[in-house]
Amino acid sequence: MNNVEKQAGASSANRPNYYLVQFKRDRVDYFIDRNHLPLRKKAWVVVQAERGRDIGRIKLHIPEEHMVQSQHKYPLEILHEAKPEELELLTQNRSRENEIFKTGKELIEFRGLDMKLVDVEIQFDGNKITFYFTAELRVDFRELVKDLAATYRTRIELRQIGVRDETKKIGGLGPCGLELCCASWLREFKPISTQYARDQNLAVNPNKLSGPCGRLFCCLDYEQEFYEGARSDFPQEQQVFTDGDEKYIVVKLNFFTNEILLKKTDSDGIIPISLDDFRCKFCKKNNEWLEKWLPKSEQ
Repeated sequence: MNNVEKQAGASSANRPNYYLVQFKRDRVDYFIDRNHLPLRKKAWVVVQAERGRDIGRIKLHIPEEHMVQSQHKYPLEILHEAKPEELELLTQNRSRENEIFKTGKELIEFRGLDMKLVDVEIQFDGNKITFYFTAELRVDFRELVKDLAATYRTRIELRQIGVRDETKKIGGLGPCGLELCCASWLREFKPISTQYARDQNLAVNPNKLSGPCGRLFCCLDYEQEFYEGARSDFPQEQQVFTDGDEKYIVVKLNFFTNEILLKKTDSDGIIPISLDDFRCKFCKKNNEWLEKWLPKSEQ
């Protein structure tokens, strides 16, 4: 091994490690490990917080370029693997959170605020308590913060979240029988519209297509790209095609079997036809569709 290779190896060995650390329920953040600790997945670690220290579990070992997703100006550090006494303190904090949650609800009712308390999280060192809530309108909670600060003598943060984030924190099971995606692995919410249901040949019934949060299923997004790509190869539903003197209307599309259901305009019978046969039968007789569906060699 020459000197250049040795220097490159030494430089690589000196590079810090980067981790995604998960805290209570779904909250995650990005951290740097400069000390090359022998960390494994799901290991409990004490980390640097913006004010003090916090404790969480190793979620993923990530490449350095993923650190740009961190919300912090400078990377926060992993200090050390959690000790038994620190884990005991974490357990005590979780028990305290239940009592603080009850007190928080009572103070919200006392102040007559139109907000719903969802969760409470104590920072590991006790330097901060975060209250997560939902509200339809803007809420003036300044007096509530004073009440909480006077009660617990620590920094209080109230954080408003959406109904999807609320379900993400509470968790539960979906109609598929599995744990909700948002509670188990989904990190970002994408906008879902009823057009997704139409594209996927689903009945547009919000009651049947909505999750516990009251919003359309996030899983409608998983196959949307497939349906959009497949639909570009098919004619549109209700489109009329001619074959001599006969006219046919497209009734239904099956993207998985590459089948099209047609109906003659002068009868009620349904005629199934494969996509390939449809192209041969109709495209050359309907010039407006020729360029879209046939390879240039066949046009």
